[in-house]
Amino acid sequence: MHELPQQLANGLILGAMYGLIAIGYTMVYGIVQLINFAHGEIFMVGGFGALTAHLALPDGTALALALPLMILGGIAASVTVAVAAERFAYRPLRGAPRLAPLITAIGLSIALQQAIWKWYPDAKKARVFPQFKGESLHFLGATVQRGEIFLLVAAPLCMLALGLFVARTRTGRGMQATAQDPDTARLMGVNTDRIIVIAFAIGAAFAAVAAVAHGLKYGQVDFRMGFITGLKAFTAAVLGGIGNIYGAMLGGVVLGVAEALATGYIEEIPGMSQFGGGSWKDVWAFVLLILVLLLRPQGLLGERVADRA
Repeated sequence: MHELPQQLANGLILGAMYGLIAIGYTMVYGIVQLINFAHGEIFMVGGFGALTAHLALPDGTALALALPLMILGGIAASVTVAVAAERFAYRPLRGAPRLAPLITAIGLSIALQQAIWKWYPDAKKARVFPQFKGESLHFLGATVQRGEIFLLVAAPLCMLALGLFVARTRTGRGMQATAQDPDTARLMGVNTDRIIVIAFAIGAAFAAVAAVAHGLKYGQVDFRMGFITGLKAFTAAVLGGIGNIYGAMLGGVVLGVAEALATGYIEEIPGMSQFGGGSWKDVWAFVLLILVLLLRPQGLLGERVADRA
């Protein structure tokens, strides 16, 4: 039990990252009913965009000074890819059967992964990502790396800022109208194409912030890092209630904590030793998803997607 605070801290940090990525899934689905399976690779592109920004700075630049430029570089890369994907891959299929954009998203995911692998210098192996130097911080029996503090601060700030944006601004009300009924919203003067692009851009920006946090936490970025992380973030969006911004973050935290606790404690249960450890952490994440779907299919906070008859 003395390890419980550390496991909870690990789960909270991991869940905050899942939640940031899950917001992109939930926004796009809430507005255009599209599961953007390429979102994991948009997260990955953001990590390489941040790394590129860091490499462009003079040697010896302090990470505290470089971090804002790295975030901007990651956001620029992710948003560019997301907006281009919406315009050239998804928009032409908006009136097509739902299977068509789903298959397109999977194909785009593979294409982005292979593009980074092929053309980014030395991307065939994990690239070293800068990390904060100095001692870790100790709080309530848990040890937290300095880079993880960035994620713990950025995740709730991003979520709250988005919630206020959607609730208080004209564009946010346009998003709500488009999610409820895009045809009526268009008749009322809402530029639905612009609203959809903004949704893709915001989701991509949050994924880029999560990618920077991932690099700071693990000390590397890899062209394969978006696949499993993206699937888990989608799982988090479903857990919280797809289409619900706060639900996406809650689902991410629940998933992260459950994954950390399962990794740390399952093997200590009599007869379950072969199901514990890091090799089974992905399995338990999806076991949790299945249980939630069986017991509460609408998610923890309920699905906020209008019934479009």
